[in-house]
Amino acid sequence: MIQAFEKARAFVYRNARPLDLARFQYHLEDGDKAAVMQALSFYQNEDGGFGHGVEADCWNPHSITLHAGTACRIILDIDFDDADHPVIQGLLRWCESGALFNGHTWALDVPSNNDYPHAPWWHAGSNSACRTDYNETARIAGFIIRYAERDSGAFRLGLRIVQEAIAAIPPDGISDMHTCSCYVTMAEQLARAQAIDLCPYDALMEKLHRSVDQLIEKDPAKWNAYVCRPSFFLSSRDSEFYPEHQAAAEAECDFILQNQQEDGSWSITWAWGAYPEEWAVSKNWWKSHLIIQNLLYLKGLGRL
Repeated sequence: MIQAFEKARAFVYRNARPLDLARFQYHLEDGDKAAVMQALSFYQNEDGGFGHGVEADCWNPHSITLHAGTACRIILDIDFDDADHPVIQGLLRWCESGALFNGHTWALDVPSNNDYPHAPWWHAGSNSACRTDYNETARIAGFIIRYAERDSGAFRLGLRIVQEAIAAIPPDGISDMHTCSCYVTMAEQLARAQAIDLCPYDALMEKLHRSVDQLIEKDPAKWNAYVCRPSFFLSSRDSEFYPEHQAAAEAECDFILQNQQEDGSWSITWAWGAYPEEWAVSKNWWKSHLIIQNLLYLKGLGRL
């Protein structure tokens, strides 16, 4: 296990963006949250939103929902607790501005994506600005609940979105793993902010348990493809979803250890199919992200 960690560490130090190196150092060494926030700030635009390819599958420099959601995830992952930090206040300002917001959700695959290297799933068609699912919107709402003042307009906006998002979950559950992950983040932040009494939280958790159970691929033989593994929804044995998926969760630890590449990274299970030079760069960025994710998962399940 020590050898696996050292190989992964060497890859990150040789290849990672400063942002991902700071994240690695915080999560897995003795790094500082402030260093993560400093590195993240270079992706923030003057309007408070995020751009510049902070989400590595889209190199759009403008403030878009995808990048805002990625910034929210990075901040929440380090459990940053200074709500007055300029990065957080700027992001809250962008959320309140109405940019890319239709009154209920933030648009995802916006037309300006097409002007820059990007994965095909972020290519905007003629009607894409009207897309109304809760992928990233639910995560952003959780971020707002976590950091906005209770008596602020931002908090009221976040709470309304939370309530609408819960009501929008289909009776048979959430069918998209990325959207479901955003809902899981939203639920976690409701609990962290002690705001579960402000929404139908029990109903939300019941729907999430059903959705997660349907989405997790429980057959390890299929995990080398782009499928939903347990780590997509849980990162430790203390997770809400661990007891129901203990066997698969523990098996994923073995899968991760068995599939590390010689250079210390893990294979990326998707590709752009276009922009080959830029994809080669983004693929390397993703490898550092996946190293952090896999090592944190092993750590959370007592294997690191």
